[in-house]
Order: sequence, then structure tokens, then C-alpha cells
Amino acid sequence: MDQLGLWIERTLGIGAETQQRLLASLVAILILWIIHFLLRRAVIDQIKEQRARFLWQKLVAYISFAVGLLVVGSVWIQGLQSLATYLGLVSAGLAVALKDPITDLMGWAFILWRRPFEVGDRIQIGEYAGDVIDQRVFKFSLMEIGNWVEADQSTGRILHIPNGRVFTKVLANYTKGSDFIWNEIPVLVTFESDWQKAKALLDEISRDHAAEIARGAEQSFKKAAQHYMIEYNQLGSIVYTSVKDSGVLLTIRYLCEPRKRRSSTEAIWENILREFAGHADIDFAYPTRRFYDNLREGKQAHMVEFAHERMD
Repeated sequence: MDQLGLWIERTLGIGAETQQRLLASLVAILILWIIHFLLRRAVIDQIKEQRARFLWQKLVAYISFAVGLLVVGSVWIQGLQSLATYLGLVSAGLAVALKDPITDLMGWAFILWRRPFEVGDRIQIGEYAGDVIDQRVFKFSLMEIGNWVEADQSTGRILHIPNGRVFTKVLANYTKGSDFIWNEIPVLVTFESDWQKAKALLDEISRDHAAEIARGAEQSFKKAAQHYMIEYNQLGSIVYTSVKDSGVLLTIRYLCEPRKRRSSTEAIWENILREFAGHADIDFAYPTRRFYDNLREGKQAHMVEFAHERMD
């Protein structure tokens, strides 16, 4: 061993003290890796529930990393004074060269502390949206939704987003606080249709669909109100009336689970199509082109016709 040490010192220029520290670091890392491996095989792999196994795996990995950092750091840095000197020398360089990784590390600490989202939550950060499937020290991963796919369904792509984005981008959580979101379905009928009957039919359809959800939503919003200033006077479905260029717009507003927005929209639309098919006085509106003859259809033509009727 002594001859090997002398050869390394002559060939690579690594002194005896540095060699000892390298050897001690490698031994420490090897021991920690063996402990981590045994814990994973003996404990973590025995957990059947996927979410709990994932969280325990992450926790053990973070603890192993922190312990390894302390052990290896104690090998290379002698005393607190040396540590302070070392940190003082490198802090300025790190602040410039590692600006983004440091921001991501602070973002990771913020996510652990404030918990704006957790694994399994559906979120939108900036222009990206998806289900959180992984959290790491520098990045978190989303299973993307939306984009070219309609109604918040998965695209199949995995997005890796730096943790520092939580400081610079607006973060929306679909599932934090309440388990429900509001969804709207616009239904456009012609001006000639019996819009009041159509509104009554839509109101009945939406109430049948959302009645059970409204009961669960009341408890969910009461729980959320303990942490946020949330207040709703109306949790049941409602149909709003407005006028557009092509007809009367009847908009259904109702609560649904974030991951069931498309399926609930489909179920309601199928009920609407079946109901409207049985009423001859209700028609869907869509953009059309009409030719208007003012001489035959205008006010002057009606006035002449009225005058002839009076003369007769």
C-alpha cells in the first residue's frame, strides 16, 4: 500500500493526506449506498401502496444524500473556521456561475415548506399544465395535459420543469383546497326556438347530473374555507342566458372533478342531443348567410301592405 501511495503521489501529484481523504470519502459513500440499498430492499419494496412507497423512497434518498454530504464534508473540511473560510471563498463564484441551480434549490425548499403542490396534484405553472408525477432537488415532472388535446386530457408527454419557476410563474392547483372545479357548456339555439323551454330542459339535465356532486362539493368547500377565503352562495348547477349574433346562448355552469371534465361534458351533451331531438320548436344555431330584400321584406313594404289592407 505504501508503494502504491508513493506511485500515485509521483505519477498524479496527489499527496498522502489527500489520498487518505479520497479513500475515506469512497468508503463512506460505499457504506451509505449499502445502507440505502438494504433499506430499500427490506422496507420500501415491501410497501404495497404506490404513493406511500414513492414518498418513502424519496425521503430515504434525501436523508442519504444529506448524511453523505455531512460525512464527506467532515473529511475534507477541518473545523468550523475552515468551513467558514471555504464557504466565503466559493460563495461569490457560486452565486454567479450557479445562479439557476441555486434558484432551483431554493424553489425545492419552498415547495417542501409551503407545499403549493404535491405528487398527484394537477397543476398549471405558466403555460404548462399536468399531473405532478415526481419531485426532485432541481426539477419536478408533470404528465402533460391539454396542449393539442382537448378538455384537459393527457398528451402522454412528460415535462421537466425547474423548481425556480415557482418564484417567477403563476401557479394554479386544480386539486388543492377543493376537490372540484367549475365547468361551463355553451348551448346556442336559434332566435325562432322556444328558448325558455330549452333553458328548462338544460336546467333539468344539469341538475340531474350535478345533484350528487353538489352534496360532496359543499363539504369540500367548507374544508377549504378553513384555509382560504372561499365563499360560494350557489354550488348547484345553473343555466345563464345571453344573446349572440347567431342566436340565444344558454350556458350551463356546474361543478365537476378536475379529471372528469371531458367525460362529464360528453354525458351532458348526449343528454342534450337526445332531449332536443324530441322538440320540433328547438333548433341549434350556427352561422348562416341570409339575403335580405328590403323592397319585399323591409318596413316600407309592410307599410304599403298595411295601407292596402286599410283601403280594402
